[in-house]
Amino acid sequence: MKWNAWGDPAAAKPLSAGIRSLLEQALGVTPSEQSELEADTVQLTPSALATADREALSTIVGAENCGVDDHARLLRAGGKSTPDLLRRADPGPQDAPDAVLTPGSDDEIAEVLKYCSQHRIAVVPFGGGTSVVGGVDPIRGEFTAAISLDLRRFDQLHYLDDVSGEAELGAGVTGPEAERLLGEHGFSLGHFPQSFQFATIGGFAATRSSGQDSAGYGRINDMIRGLRAVTPVGILDLGRAPASAAGPDLRELIVGSEGVFGVITRVRLRIHPVPETTRYEAWSFPDFDAGANALRAVVQTGTGATVLRLSDEAETGVNLATTEHIGEQQITGGCLAVTLFEGALAHAESRHAETRALLIEHGATSLGEAPARAWEAGRFGAPYLRDSLLAGGALCETLETATTWSNLSALKAAVTEALTTALAETGTPALVMCHISHVYPTGASLYFTVVAGQRGNPLDQWHKAKVAASEAIVRSGGTITHHHAVGADHRPWMKAEVGELGVQVLRAVKASLDPAGILNPGKLIP
Repeated sequence: MKWNAWGDPAAAKPLSAGIRSLLEQALGVTPSEQSELEADTVQLTPSALATADREALSTIVGAENCGVDDHARLLRAGGKSTPDLLRRADPGPQDAPDAVLTPGSDDEIAEVLKYCSQHRIAVVPFGGGTSVVGGVDPIRGEFTAAISLDLRRFDQLHYLDDVSGEAELGAGVTGPEAERLLGEHGFSLGHFPQSFQFATIGGFAATRSSGQDSAGYGRINDMIRGLRAVTPVGILDLGRAPASAAGPDLRELIVGSEGVFGVITRVRLRIHPVPETTRYEAWSFPDFDAGANALRAVVQTGTGATVLRLSDEAETGVNLATTEHIGEQQITGGCLAVTLFEGALAHAESRHAETRALLIEHGATSLGEAPARAWEAGRFGAPYLRDSLLAGGALCETLETATTWSNLSALKAAVTEALTTALAETGTPALVMCHISHVYPTGASLYFTVVAGQRGNPLDQWHKAKVAASEAIVRSGGTITHHHAVGADHRPWMKAEVGELGVQVLRAVKASLDPAGILNPGKLIP
């Protein structure tokens, strides 16, 4: 990934004429080209890692796997949120980890954690670096230094059980590499979050992520059958059978724990045969509530869509779902919905037909295959547009939550109002768009995209809007995060999420598994 932008520089998306017109007319932003910093001109805070500590850690992982040069440190200075990218535009001095370690075995990680516990050095596990909530920020706190523990060498398919439909992958395997490794045996994981191209299996598990095919295959925690985590006090190997009544499921302590309890090195996952076919159909609804009611009917009936997605009026109006044509045309005057069905031919067709009948019954009008195919073709491209918007003087970021079906409309209105009001107070109108992309029998997620004009200090500007939206989420009965995780950004609202006793439980687990508190400090636990 590019050091100061989302991903592959070759995939960058310049602002189209349609987007430029939209920014100027709706937000008063006249895009301007800003000169870009070169990585080698950025000044970093000097490494705080003592020479003796660097030498000891180099002995554990090998000198070639212990980097203290500025280039290695800069690449792991944070994640890919809008605040992260705005900070990268500062010539410095920027904060960064004091060293980058790339261990190659569980034993090496165990030795690193033992040494760092004894010498008060913070350890930040690092996968693909795609966190948008401050999950990989090198927060030192009370520690003498902070190292980034890069898991890229944990990149193997350890085994595949084609009878049981399970595979064990190293934590450093990226999404595309996982699909390649499994595809060689005729299988797929089917986990496609927007970070898919760069994020890793370990990162998926550590953040309890949700992919865009969640209606069909579930979230990552639904797929996980077992895992290994190296902690400062030992190794946890969890998950012995497809289901068990042997007490609480300890896997759930590690899935979603964001590296604060242990370092995930292997994940055993449920897999499925590569789909024989995919059926596509897009739909228009007169308004968001009608579309949400239709999605609820589909998921509560259990017709089996693989993808079930609904854009609100604002997102549909600017054509955000089909990212190759944002601002260029209006698909429909209502709300766009996308459905996909994967699997064996007869099964995909039968599920498609049953879902189709339900959607029509709830007021949907078919738009054919084209918009659904366009969404699939561009579904990983939206973050690249954010890079261009930020460079052009616009403020652009996303946030998400989830709630019950009965509370969905009220929560959406509250968050939209909080964002528009907070940004108006900074001197800019805001375009707030929303979609549903993850559905459950009892509720759904809401994913917001916010575009406004940069005014004054954009970091302060977005912080004010984010706090307002987060307070609205908590006040209106939503979860502070559905799939972006907690990190440092959502940590202030964890007490509201789980209660004081829940926080005490998390602290007790932390004290048991990481007595010195070195693992990813400043994240998850208040």
